[in-house]
Amino acid sequence: MALILGIDPGSRTTGYGIVSERAGKCEYVTSGCIRLGGGPFPERLKLIFEGLTELIGQYKPEILSIEQVFLARNPDSALKLGQARGAAIVAAVHADMQVHEYTARQIKQSVVGTGAADKSQVQHMVTQLLGLSGTPQADAADALAAALCHAHSAALNLQLGGGLLGLRNGRVRRR
Repeated sequence: MALILGIDPGSRTTGYGIVSERAGKCEYVTSGCIRLGGGPFPERLKLIFEGLTELIGQYKPEILSIEQVFLARNPDSALKLGQARGAAIVAAVHADMQVHEYTARQIKQSVVGTGAADKSQVQHMVTQLLGLSGTPQADAADALAAALCHAHSAALNLQLGGGLLGLRNGRVRRR
């Protein structure tokens, strides 16, 4: 059994979701959002790090699945997103977790079946795949989708006999 922590990083709200994966089946553990408010940006990064450190300490996930940085129209937004990702990654690495990164397109493709899915489609499919009684908030659903993406990728790797090195530019690389 593996506990996978998915993160949807953001400079105002960082979504998180934890799933338990066993033999290709995923079960919901928890999800939510770390609300960062509008304080100074360094303080918001501290909140991400501290919030995730507390979450990791409580649930003890072994794996972090996080969305890769995308090129935004606004360079300042892309830099802030990258720094928020960095705070999350440092919290995971500090706890000796494995870190896996996926593009937004890979995460959506894994959960919805199309890399061009919108947030409501991701929310709907996360709710269905995990058998949730209610729909998680968009940021939490995106984080759960990141966790599910890793679980699906790991299961595919096992089915193919461990012969995959990973995904690069949306393509499977073989040993």
